[in-house]
Amino acid sequence: MEKPKEITVLQTSCILLSTIIGVGVLPLPLFAVRAGSTGAPLVTLLGVLLAMLGTVFIAVLGKRYPKQTIVEYSANILGKWAAVPGNLLLIAFFTTLTSLTAREFGEVVITSVLKNTPLEVTVICMLLLASLSARHGINEFAYIHFFYTPLMLVPGLVIVALSLKNADSINLQPIWGSGENGMFQGVLTVAALCQASFILTSVIPSMKQPQKALTAGFWGMGIAGAFYVVIVIATVSVFGPEEILNQLWPTLELAKMTSLPANVLERLDAAFLFVWVIAVFTTLLSSYFFAIHSMSIVLRLKDHRMCSFFILPIVFVIAVLPRNILQMYEIVEIVGRFGLCLTIAYPALLLTISLFRRQRGNAG
Repeated sequence: MEKPKEITVLQTSCILLSTIIGVGVLPLPLFAVRAGSTGAPLVTLLGVLLAMLGTVFIAVLGKRYPKQTIVEYSANILGKWAAVPGNLLLIAFFTTLTSLTAREFGEVVITSVLKNTPLEVTVICMLLLASLSARHGINEFAYIHFFYTPLMLVPGLVIVALSLKNADSINLQPIWGSGENGMFQGVLTVAALCQASFILTSVIPSMKQPQKALTAGFWGMGIAGAFYVVIVIATVSVFGPEEILNQLWPTLELAKMTSLPANVLERLDAAFLFVWVIAVFTTLLSSYFFAIHSMSIVLRLKDHRMCSFFILPIVFVIAVLPRNILQMYEIVEIVGRFGLCLTIAYPALLLTISLFRRQRGNAG
């Protein structure tokens, strides 16, 4: 018996929004400044637009195949065996993405909060939380994202708004940047931070109105992208590009020097870390859910629960492999840029072939 479709457009937008805003919020201004100097906001905007292009491809494919995920309709488009390498690469990529997200979370926690806690403990705790939450069905998955979205977005915007009292617009000039630090590479890096939005491929088959997937995608990506751009504008305008180059997590430093009016709270970094932990959890949940859900389809299992704890040791081992935080960020950039081939180029290829063959799935 086919499961009822219960996920609304609003819930889908919240899933995308809370998935995209994640662990990358902390180093985002550093990545953008390295690429564009004062043009960091422009680099961020272009990166978001590039990521949105991938979301458009996914949404259009979802409208053509409203009852299937990308793992299923890729077999219809390319052929059963031809689609296997692409599906396995997607599973491997999102498994690795989950690991790197968990590792970055652990590094921030042991550096800023729990300085005497072993890295492995913080990583495994977050992974256990994600694996347990991912065992639920797609509707429960949507409820989790819907619940946490306002708790993450509203405090984050308030903190960024309060930080603007220390801003200096001269730090943002010229707005197109220096043009000598590889803006294109920076655009790819920023776009890579939004790749978890690929979870949309698993959500569309459960939407009440899959034909509105593109609308949900635009709202989710648009709000999350605007949040990213605003964070970069605030950070660069407060610190300036030269100072940001000396910081590992500029957004966290921004929260440290931001206070509530009348000095009710002199520093908001604790509040910001609360928001950030929620953002990390929702991003981890989405990438973990996509990996195990896709794996269950490839293996033709009844549901994805069996895969939840099966891949947990693999995810943990990959997470602790980088020797230090600098090597981790090098790997993050390499893996992220490679992932763009899977999250943008691969859906574009599938859509092109589908349009050329005039092929569609069953109506939703």
